[in-house]
Amino acid sequence: MTIAKPDFIEGIAKGMAVLESFDTERQRLNATLAAARAGLTRAAARRHLLTLTHLGYLETDGSYFWMSPKVLRFSGSYLASSRLPRALQPTLNRLAAQTHESFSAVVLDGEEVVIVARSGNYGAPTRALAYGLHLGARLPVHATSTGCVLLASMSAANLGAWLKGRLLPRLTPHTLTQTKALRQRIAQVRADDYCIATEEHELGVQAMAVPLRNMHGHTVAALNVVLAGGPRSEAQLQHELLPLLFEAAREVRAML
Repeated sequence: MTIAKPDFIEGIAKGMAVLESFDTERQRLNATLAAARAGLTRAAARRHLLTLTHLGYLETDGSYFWMSPKVLRFSGSYLASSRLPRALQPTLNRLAAQTHESFSAVVLDGEEVVIVARSGNYGAPTRALAYGLHLGARLPVHATSTGCVLLASMSAANLGAWLKGRLLPRLTPHTLTQTKALRQRIAQVRADDYCIATEEHELGVQAMAVPLRNMHGHTVAALNVVLAGGPRSEAQLQHELLPLLFEAAREVRAML
């Protein structure tokens, strides 16, 4: 969304930048680290850190700061009020109970995908949970089946803008790190209408995803299944799980 300059509150933007500078790589930041990550001066970052602490969103030992449980209010409100997770949850649970695998619904947010709904375990291997399948987990777009499915739904212009100048970090020996190779893969995903990612984000983990479209044909999310315990052949996945994913996508279309 684009807004007029007079409507833009720079202080809020800077405060959110400081809050977003905390992630899984850096759970604790001092003013110097926060400033570097948020693109602010150290003095400005310090003021924002202290304000966020005063409001209860951060905790501190006097030198370093870290997120408090209060930040979960935002995710809790989203999950409680958004129609997408509530609409998909019964289908995810049914798929998990039927297959004993782990299923998630994922949306695109910049250079990451975010899990907005996930199934219960229903006998899924505990190892699969190491993939980060918890609500709100953020995963790199280029190394995930859901990410490639969501990129495939973009127009050529939007995809080009997303890829322009972007670095694709190598997470495993199987991760695609070249833009040309990723473009080719996205073209194939667009033709197939599904994506399989084998050990691209984490060794020992395989995933398959399909797009979730609304009644207007717009892709609003991706549905995936995550498998652990050794890769399966594409033919096996096409036979055993792909029809279930496609059927589920058709089932929920009217609710999106």
